[in-house]
Amino acid sequence: MSIQLGQIAPDFEQVSTHGTIKFHQWLGDSWGVLFSHPKDYTPVCTTELAEVARLKPEWDKRHAKPIGLSVDPADSHKGWEDDIKETQGQSLNFPLLADADRKVSHLYGMIHPEADPTVTVRSVFIIDPNKKVRLIITYPPSTGRNFDEIIRVIDSLQLTDAHKVATPVNWNDGDEVIILPSLSDDDAKTRFPEGWRTLRPYLRMVAQPRLPHRQ
Repeated sequence: MSIQLGQIAPDFEQVSTHGTIKFHQWLGDSWGVLFSHPKDYTPVCTTELAEVARLKPEWDKRHAKPIGLSVDPADSHKGWEDDIKETQGQSLNFPLLADADRKVSHLYGMIHPEADPTVTVRSVFIIDPNKKVRLIITYPPSTGRNFDEIIRVIDSLQLTDAHKVATPVNWNDGDEVIILPSLSDDDAKTRFPEGWRTLRPYLRMVAQPRLPHRQ
């Protein structure tokens, strides 16, 4: 199955390290970050899972819930959690799906047969409170994910959902943003009374409005 941006994230029920997860019910009105791992006891994933756990204050600030997935069973996950705590100095504080039957992996297209028919690739899905898929990234097996980038994208999505703006290349919180071309100058004056810089009629730069979670 091919997942595309804007579609409703497929619902599922699967065993996890936090008990059985009914995905949409578990998400509630939160943002979600679903990310997969090839299998347990893999070195790159060990570092990734610990980093996601360390970032709990950042997920909480953005009303976002991370959830991992590996194709090994739950009892294997428990042993891996112990290794993560011992080697990385961080206990896991979010659920890790035990997708031993590959149900979720196939539902989300996480198995790429030409890469490896038996394990999941490093997929990332950002899902909004309306259960819509807003970002999809697939990493190669040898490259650890950049979770700072995933947080940056959540900030951008929450900002641009709340205001008539888009974020430019390499944007970070606090940088200028772009007024959407669909917004007339008259309407922009109401939204941005302190003014903006017009580089071209379609390229108007303005000071970033507040992020929803910073208000």
